[in-house]
Amino acid sequence: MTNVFIFHGTGGYPEENWFPWLKQELGKLGCNVIVPQFPTPKNQTLDNWLNILKNYGQFYNKNTILVGHSLGGAFLLRVLERHDIKVKAAFIVAAPIGVLPIKNYESDRLFLGKFTFDWKKIKNHCGKFFIFHSDNDPYISIGNGEKLSKKLNTKLIFIPKAGHFNESAGYAKFYELLEKIKNQILK
Repeated sequence: MTNVFIFHGTGGYPEENWFPWLKQELGKLGCNVIVPQFPTPKNQTLDNWLNILKNYGQFYNKNTILVGHSLGGAFLLRVLERHDIKVKAAFIVAAPIGVLPIKNYESDRLFLGKFTFDWKKIKNHCGKFFIFHSDNDPYISIGNGEKLSKKLNTKLIFIPKAGHFNESAGYAKFYELLEKIKNQILK
């Protein structure tokens, strides 16, 4: 069975944006989908989020797929740095990695550190990466997606005029993401 984690971002929660829809669609394919609620914005720290994730440790294995939206994408990178298990794939949507401007920079910087990531560990702990970004994201500049795709040696999946891939940008459903995940599940 494929376990799929979906990580929300700053101010986020499991029932927003395309998360419930994606959970339902992947559930139809027999996936176990976990969308943890992380403390945000109050008590939003990397340690607090990692402590929440510990509750789901039994589902983190070689058949796991990680999906991170916004700060959830940066959190996903930190998870890959810290776990010595190679997961199947990671899908990172509109994530900050330190290229300014970043609207929620003050709260997000706790996850970004000094913008240093252990790229070697991250790449060794994941089979395949998919990076989504848009040109009109009001929160995270496209430079983040461009730099991230270079660091992970993968193609940037650029979707014009998609904003922050959230509900206010028309993303209650995210078909492009679903199709890419389906392809990884079937491998």
